[in-house]
Amino acid sequence: MTKQEAAPQNLEHHTPMMRQYWRLKQDHKEYMLFYRMGDFYELFYDDAKRAAELLDITLTKRGSSAGEPIPMAGVPFHAVDSYLARIVKLGESVAICEQVGDPATSKGPVERKVVRIVTPGTLYDENLLDALSENILASVYKKNNHFGLACLDMASGRFWLSEFEDELGLQAELHRVKPAELLLADNQQNLSHLVKSSIQWQPDWEFDYEQNLTKLLEHFKVKSLASFGCEDYRLAVSAAGVVLDYAKKTQLNALPHIRMLQRLSDTDHLVLDPATRKNLELTENIQGQQHNTLFEVMNSTKTVMGGRLLKRWLHSPLSKNVSVEKRQEAVSALKTDLIYSELQTSLSEIADIERIVTRLALGSANPRDLKRLQIGLGKSAEIKDYLSQQNVSLSLVDSIEPLPEVQQLLNKAIIEQPPMVIRDGGVIAEGYHQELDELRNLANDASDFMLQLEQREKERSGINTLKVGYNRVHGFYIEISRAQSDMAPAEYIRRQTLKNAERFITPELKEYEEKVLSSKTRALTLEKRLYEELVQQLQEFVPSIQNTATAIAELDVLACFAERAENLNLARPTFSDKPGIKITAGRHPVVEYHSKEPFIPNSLELSPQRRSLIITGPNMGGKSTYMRQAALITLLAYTGAFVPAESAELGPIDRIFTRIGASDDLASGRSTFMVEMSETANILNNATANSLVLLDEIGRGTSTFDGLALASATMRYIHEKLNSLTLFATHYFELTQQIQEWADCANVHFGASEFESKQTGATKLVFSHQVAEGPASQSYGIQVAQLAGLPKAVIHNAKALLSYFEQNGTHETSSSINNDVMPQLDLLDVEEPEPASNEALELLESITPDDLSPREALELLYKLKESLK
Repeated sequence: MTKQEAAPQNLEHHTPMMRQYWRLKQDHKEYMLFYRMGDFYELFYDDAKRAAELLDITLTKRGSSAGEPIPMAGVPFHAVDSYLARIVKLGESVAICEQVGDPATSKGPVERKVVRIVTPGTLYDENLLDALSENILASVYKKNNHFGLACLDMASGRFWLSEFEDELGLQAELHRVKPAELLLADNQQNLSHLVKSSIQWQPDWEFDYEQNLTKLLEHFKVKSLASFGCEDYRLAVSAAGVVLDYAKKTQLNALPHIRMLQRLSDTDHLVLDPATRKNLELTENIQGQQHNTLFEVMNSTKTVMGGRLLKRWLHSPLSKNVSVEKRQEAVSALKTDLIYSELQTSLSEIADIERIVTRLALGSANPRDLKRLQIGLGKSAEIKDYLSQQNVSLSLVDSIEPLPEVQQLLNKAIIEQPPMVIRDGGVIAEGYHQELDELRNLANDASDFMLQLEQREKERSGINTLKVGYNRVHGFYIEISRAQSDMAPAEYIRRQTLKNAERFITPELKEYEEKVLSSKTRALTLEKRLYEELVQQLQEFVPSIQNTATAIAELDVLACFAERAENLNLARPTFSDKPGIKITAGRHPVVEYHSKEPFIPNSLELSPQRRSLIITGPNMGGKSTYMRQAALITLLAYTGAFVPAESAELGPIDRIFTRIGASDDLASGRSTFMVEMSETANILNNATANSLVLLDEIGRGTSTFDGLALASATMRYIHEKLNSLTLFATHYFELTQQIQEWADCANVHFGASEFESKQTGATKLVFSHQVAEGPASQSYGIQVAQLAGLPKAVIHNAKALLSYFEQNGTHETSSSINNDVMPQLDLLDVEEPEPASNEALELLESITPDDLSPREALELLYKLKESLK
């Protein structure tokens, strides 16, 4: 947000235009003021300097006011959306000031007023939003270490509340919704670390429960919040009132599209903490990009509404089997006879009516929005009829309201291919309004009128030299030669005398002239009024259109699940009241999707008699893939999707925890090991007997025995106290002995084989990627390092040290080291590779030079050079 700029104390020394600017600026000190002047939005003074810096636009000084040059920067009005998108992404907020007066009748500066305030969390313009992402305005209020959260998606009207008993739960939810703008009480500065987005500080008295309850009751026109199930959410209600009030103030609108208040509770969804969402790469990969994610693989939705809903479902798996199985039944029904295929064809022609109806409700829908709405409603009717013909019984289909009267109205009112804006007219269809048609015809049919009038007047007057004409200076006229001018009828009024002719006008022609000359202006004014009336008329149907949009989005995701199940060979999972997870031939959906080689499936069984698996094996052997696929299969099952496995049976799951991968948080002063321990602490403090816990390489960030001790103690705590379903991958082979203490713990491993190449004599390592019972025999760390390309000297010395440590122990296990028996390490002892490697020789032996084209020979040369590196 820009700094508050003080107005000059004496405005009388400024020009009328600048006095008007400063009065508007003082009412919106905290915003950058985009001040409309003709074809530009201008910024002045500190706003201009700030905009020039942020938007890389030219800063000028033009004219003066109060004797000083005025710093000034501007952007074209027709391109303002691109500038707004950039500036809002930087966390700034903008007040849009428009000309509302008529320049023709204004004395002094044209009347202007701020018509809207654009902030990061209140966007709903199509050009300012990512089609597949939600844009959330949120507020948090804390009291007695409890937290209330309110979230509003302005573009769709979704408004929901949550409460949390600790900060960890709040952080997990904020990580899920990623609010673009967060409202906090100015006496709760210690909450500023919760998000990296724009924070707006509000007076603490605005979070008063009673006044915010009243605001919500008045907005929703209810006597209590019991109908929304939110009556006991006092902290969240305090935050919700602030969110709603802020949204109304910035939009200068009553926000009629916000019709529901939803209560979200941890008991409704599987809990996923931020580390789990990141590690499982649900909608973003580890690098923060969109590819190689679960969403990329599972997304075959045909509408952007469905795409956004799919993201929401992946981040919020259901916890109640009844709700999950309802989705599964729908997926099975749409999968039958490939019903989803025809359905997706119709869905692909439906625009983002969820956001269109918001713009309609707020009075900012453009003509193309209305045409896309008409098409969307028409396709919704086709979908409803098609599912009825196929005897597909889905409760959500009843929520689809095609609104034939709205379709007919829009078909009659809007031309087939309307322009983007109403500004220049040409939007309202012919036949919709008689007066508009007449005004348009006046301008279009002037030539026909002149010919008809000329013929009629010649016959009536008998003057054969009479002509009817028009020019821009004198308008319409009747011209008669000077020789016959005395024959002009009495009602003719002399307008102009020429050298050889006289020009006249009649009352009829004068009336027609006034109509024609003003017809375009009048037509445009009338068309704009008719468009505004049309929008107001359509606003009555906002609730029904919102219901239809919601149903279409859900149907799109269910059809997507059916299509993915068919084409990715996914199976319907089943659920049990008994604790445990049983997966037969499970596959990692993302790895399989992108792999060029056939994916090797693996099974998993966890139960009260087998609650913990200690997983060993080499790096790159498949341990992390195995663990992640177990989590992703579980997550997909609880979203209602089918899963990549031959079969899957899941007992009750309340949370999924993962501690996989190494990363640091240097900005917060946390090392890799500190991050690892923090994430592990979160798991140990929050996991339950129904949680699925995945832990990979606990303790590797410290010394060998510190790490082993931490890993062993962590495993013991989870297994003996938490009783969680646990997959524990480790390179500490000492941990595999834990199963001797616990009957319900088992060892599994991923193996690898070494073999010697007959051609080169080099030893190669081949991974099985197949899980097997029992512990691994070795970790193959040196062999993997060799595959990674470490220098031969390093590999040679590492093998020598490994042999020594296996026989004599390390400095941590031996109080003294006999330097005489330490292997002598010398980088020069290792023979350097021959100028031509075995790989290069093999390549040369495999080709026939006479058969190579010049291009193939060049490619071969590059390969040989690469093999020598």
